Amino acid sequence: MALWDKIAGEFIDIIEWTDDTQDTIVYRFERHNNEIKYGAQLTVRESQVAVFVNEGQIADVFQPGMVRLETRNLPILSTLQGWKYGFESPFKAEVYFLNTKRFTDLKWGTMNPVMLRDPEFGPVRLRAFGTYAIRVKDPAAFIREIAGTDGRFTTDEITDQLRNLIVTSFAGAVAKSNIPVLDLSANYDQLGKVIRDAIQPEFDAYGLEVATLLVENVSLPEEVEKALDRRSSMGVVGDLGRYTQYQTAEAIKAAAENPGGAAGIGIGMATGGGLAAAMGAAVQQGAQPATGSAPPPLPGSEAWHVAIDGKQAGPFPAAELQGLVRDGRLTRESLVWIQGMANWTRAGEVAGLAALFADQPPPLPPA
Repeated sequence: MALWDKIAGEFIDIIEWTDDTQDTIVYRFERHNNEIKYGAQLTVRESQVAVFVNEGQIADVFQPGMVRLETRNLPILSTLQGWKYGFESPFKAEVYFLNTKRFTDLKWGTMNPVMLRDPEFGPVRLRAFGTYAIRVKDPAAFIREIAGTDGRFTTDEITDQLRNLIVTSFAGAVAKSNIPVLDLSANYDQLGKVIRDAIQPEFDAYGLEVATLLVENVSLPEEVEKALDRRSSMGVVGDLGRYTQYQTAEAIKAAAENPGGAAGIGIGMATGGGLAAAMGAAVQQGAQPATGSAPPPLPGSEAWHVAIDGKQAGPFPAAELQGLVRDGRLTRESLVWIQGMANWTRAGEVAGLAALFADQPPPLPPA
């Protein structure tokens, strides 16, 4: 018996899988005619699950550990094959190892802009991209729905489908988050959680779990970004008039430091002319009478300007000039001006005002 036990021991199989890749999710353990010896040793490592399939039907699932394959360790397979009283002969079954570790740094992104409505800008188009990580949560469901009988199933075979699920849920997740477009960059973490919660039911049907989902960038179309840059620049500049004066002064200073250069002369002339025009406009605006202090004269009436105490006053209607004479603020020597006159003239020399001074004596002759 000792010799027979030694010979029988030579036929005991060791079923295990050492993963030497970084992207394999499912690996089918290859056996000659799928025959497994009775008493074979099954080794399932951490981050692995072994699934036995009998004639296309999922049977027993083994978690990490070392198991000797016997009738008591294969209850479902024993029932399917009708082993009521045990067996000691080889049996046929397919063994699939599933990698349950996290598969990280998987890419997702929008191939085309996604249209959505923003509360501030209205309809906008957004592009976004990022990374995500998955792991197998339900081995039986993953084999049944995705892997099938594939002898080696890798992440490349499913990432396109998963990316489409993420992109499809992106627009709805952004709208549900109620985050304005300008605030998205400060809320990438919240947006990633919203997207992950939205797509997890779809991944559950595949037997997968979305471990993490990161949003790395959300961008607007180039022309919209340029418009935002211009808007931001205007906000930084503030008072456009003061900024123009500052730029002009800097240009004149640069031209003065390089008086010999033709470019400097041209810049100086251009900026000088611009500054002169700006100053002229400011002076003209300052010279205009202040609005709101007195209403303008009625159309068709005369409006006289009078120099009182060395300052311009008026305009006064002709009916008010007599009162100024009585108050002594208007005399024959006072300078007056009305539209149509070339220069300021003494009131006594204006024919139209001579009647105002009829009751006053003329000025004393010089000594």
